[in-house]
Formats: sequence, structure tokens, C-alpha cells
Amino acid sequence: MKLARIGPKGQERPAMLDAALQLRDLSGLVDDIDGAALHPDKLARLAALDPQQLPLISAPVRYGPPVARTSKFIAIGLNYRDHAAESGNPVPKEPVMFMKAISAIAGPDDDVPMPRGSTKMDWEIELGIVVGTRARYVEKAGALRHIAGYVLVNDISERFDQIERGGTWDKGKGHDGFGPVGPWLVTPDEVDVGALEMTLDVSGHRRQAGNTGNMIFDVATILSYVSQFVTLEPGDMIATGTPAGVGLGMKPPLYLSVGDEMRLSITGLGEQRQRVVASV
Repeated sequence: MKLARIGPKGQERPAMLDAALQLRDLSGLVDDIDGAALHPDKLARLAALDPQQLPLISAPVRYGPPVARTSKFIAIGLNYRDHAAESGNPVPKEPVMFMKAISAIAGPDDDVPMPRGSTKMDWEIELGIVVGTRARYVEKAGALRHIAGYVLVNDISERFDQIERGGTWDKGKGHDGFGPVGPWLVTPDEVDVGALEMTLDVSGHRRQAGNTGNMIFDVATILSYVSQFVTLEPGDMIATGTPAGVGLGMKPPLYLSVGDEMRLSITGLGEQRQRVVASV
């Protein structure tokens, strides 16, 4: 099942995609796609619907973030060996965990404002986990039961702020619009998270091409690990790391400029397209 939220910012309404990837209106059945709607019983009721019986939503539409009212946006760094190598870092012994600001969450095709004074704005395609049930001190063996679905994430970074301003990575990860998510939340029955192809292009040039099978720490390990430190609530998201090909790893490094366009795709999770614009 593929769920989405469509409409202007702050006015999104819930939708489901049918077999032809046409949008169908869910607003008469659920208030929104949020933590409450992601309970397994509620997802099962939605999965039992015949999408053809729901009102068709005509294009064009704006996709918003597929989950509303997320309380925590957590990310895992250096989770692909090739990315750790290109960044000049050793392969981590434990997941590298950091936070992205909730205000960084954006729709998959929204413009991304370049922060004032930015010199090293970078891209990172990632598989995102969406939590469906409360998870605290979860064992790896049972971790997947807590997942409502998966999303495509662009973990945009300002490397100067992240690396050269001191303290944690959060400074370079939490700028407004630095977390495009979607277009869809895809339930686990439709996704083999161990073998998803990932691609990211910048202004027509392929920069990243990877596969989730190359993650150092898999999805179950990540959710279990994070739950040892943070209680995960329904609707929370975890971005699971990026493969090689980021601007920081190029020789010489290559970063985003105003006017650049990023295009991202993960097998079965849809596509994103963002334009870098000047900060207001």
C-alpha cells in the first residue's frame, strides 16, 4: 500500500495510490496520515479498501511529506562503507546517530532554500523508516514489527556548518527544507529493503548510484539501536544513511548552487525533484 498527503503546505489531505499509481482521496475515511493512522489495525483497514471505489484526485497536485506531525526526525551517518571511505572516516563500530530538525521536513518536490552564507551545501539520498508503534528498548529480532513503512529521504547537509562550526553535526543538517520526504509512504509488504536501487542526479549528472544491500547496519539493527536511547513514537522517522557520491567526497569537492536541481529515486518508493533557491 502506498499512502500520500497532497495539497498546499499546511493544507495537505490524505490519499492512497491505486495499482496505476493514480491518487485516490482518503479524506472521508481518515483525518490525516499521522502517527494515529499508522497503528497496525488502522493500516489493515486501509489496506482492505478497494482504491477504485475512492474518489480520483486529478493531477497536477503537490505532494507534501507523507507523514504529518512527526515528533522526531533521526538520522544515521556513515552507514555505507563506500561513503565512509570517501568521507575519510573509518567504518563505524556502532551506528552514528544524529538529529534533524522537524522544521527541516519538506515535500519531495518543494524548493530547497540555500542557507544564508552557505558555501558547502550537499545532497544525500537515503532510505527512511517510518515508525508505526511505540518502540523502546526493542530487540533486533522484533524490530521490524514496529515499522509502518518506508520513504525516500534527501538528507541535505551544509558541510561547513556540519563539520567546521564545532559541536555536533546537527548544525549542518537541520536548516529549513533540508529533509525532503516522500512522495509516498510504502508499507513493508511492498518493499524488500535489503535490495533497493538508489540514484541521485544533480542538474542532469548522475552523482549517486547505490543499493540498500550495502548498508553496514540493516534496518532492524538501526531501529533496535536507536530505541535504546530514544523512545520512538508512531510517525517518527529514521533516515538510514547514504551511499558514496556526495559532493564532499569528490576530488575536488563539488557543492550545490542556486538553480541546481536534484532528482532522486529509490526502487518502489517513488521519485523526488527539488530546486535549490536563494534563502529569503
